[in-house]
Amino acid sequence: MKKLLKWLDENIIKIALIGYIFFIPLFPKLPFKMINYTYIALRLEDFYVGILTVIFIIQVYRKKIVLQKKFILPFLIFWVAVFISFLWGFFIQKTIEFKHLGFLHSARRIEYMINFFFFASSIRKREDFFFYLKALMGVIMVICVYGLGQKYLGWPAVQTMNPEYAKGYLLVLDANARISSTFGGHYDLAAFLIFVIPVILGCFLAFGNYWYFFIFFLALFALVLTASRISYGAYLLSAIPFLLFTRKFKLMFVVILMTIGLTLLSGNLTKRLTRTFQQKQIFIDKTTGQTTVPRRLKPDELPIGDFIPNKNMVVGQATGVNAGQLKLNPKDVADTKANLRDEIVKAAKMAGKKLTIEEENQLVEDAFNNLKVVSTVLPDISFSTRLQVEWPRAINAFLKNPLLGKGPSSITEATDNDYLRWLGELGLFGTLSFFYLFFLLSKAIIEKIKYVSKNESYLFIGLLFGFFGLLGNATYIDVFEASKVAYMFWMTMGIFIGWTNVISTKPIKTKK
Repeated sequence: MKKLLKWLDENIIKIALIGYIFFIPLFPKLPFKMINYTYIALRLEDFYVGILTVIFIIQVYRKKIVLQKKFILPFLIFWVAVFISFLWGFFIQKTIEFKHLGFLHSARRIEYMINFFFFASSIRKREDFFFYLKALMGVIMVICVYGLGQKYLGWPAVQTMNPEYAKGYLLVLDANARISSTFGGHYDLAAFLIFVIPVILGCFLAFGNYWYFFIFFLALFALVLTASRISYGAYLLSAIPFLLFTRKFKLMFVVILMTIGLTLLSGNLTKRLTRTFQQKQIFIDKTTGQTTVPRRLKPDELPIGDFIPNKNMVVGQATGVNAGQLKLNPKDVADTKANLRDEIVKAAKMAGKKLTIEEENQLVEDAFNNLKVVSTVLPDISFSTRLQVEWPRAINAFLKNPLLGKGPSSITEATDNDYLRWLGELGLFGTLSFFYLFFLLSKAIIEKIKYVSKNESYLFIGLLFGFFGLLGNATYIDVFEASKVAYMFWMTMGIFIGWTNVISTKPIKTKK
């Protein structure tokens, strides 16, 4: 028993970290307790991280593990910046309505990032790094297989994409749904895959084992089934350039063929790609200048948005023949008249009037005949929402307080652009400190490439390209605030930085 307890005492951190690698990404996002005034919830992984933090602090105090102190200061600077923005927003600016939400949004950034030190400190020798890396590859394979099972075998999904789903319902995805695997949404899964795909390819190049290429195929297949356009673009700008940079042209050719084949097999992704921008006829009221985009929202397609980039010029072109005198697309006419009918019925109801069907039809025809038609290019509803609501809200928050922002949680749960979110919530202080941290981590990895063999260098290069892909993904999604993505990102960075700490500083002149 003494030997068992002694072994457990020496290895408890490593055991807990292996549990972290498997539990955090694979356990569904089931809520433990919902937080008031938001659909963000406390989950079991929050408690796991809390317990792991206590164990880690105790073991550091007992000198059973040595804390890696190299990056403590830049991490602390960022955390301080976050909490200063929180205090400033709540107590001075009064821009944070609910103190507990501002505090939780601030604290969770520490929660996501602190595991970096757990993993970096636990790597004492080269074998520790490869042990963690292989465990991560196994987890990625399980994530991808489960995602494919959701698509083709009806395996359940737990979604957090809206307040109702976030309550923890087990859902079966329909034919048009995008897979999320064990993540809370398809965007989160896609962002995670963007980050790890170049690392998987790096493992294949480093070890020459076709098992890693099979994992890459699963990851690419799962990425396509998420139908995330920004992640798909980030993949093309990270994985393909990675193979080009490492001069693996034959492999790059194979990967490109696989990418084209899987993309063409996914009607959902190709449809979304082709509908990002559409040439559309819009209807303009010649009296008021009000624009109407002909559309009806349907679950099986990505509808057009109502954001008109050059609206003033488009409205100025609204001259010529009335809509009622033109031969138009019957679907556009039907959708436009349906939209007009909705507005007329709503206005009549507010005025306390009850219209007959004949009166409704006449008012619809009169309104339609008063419209002019102009053709222009419009973005889809997803892009439109960002351009009209989320991004301007974050920019305005930054402009009101460029140094500290409005504070965490002040611009709702999502901005769908991490850079604008940092600026809006944390200001220049928080944003620049976060970028500085990224710079230091990248610099530490780049500096160690010359000290490892050529095969092992593919792992470092793959990580850097995966990081680049994630930064690209952050232009459209709040990836560093998505819990599972953030957990796994900082964990992976901790594993690699831990490896840099045990690499010999003697350069390898002849790489094998």
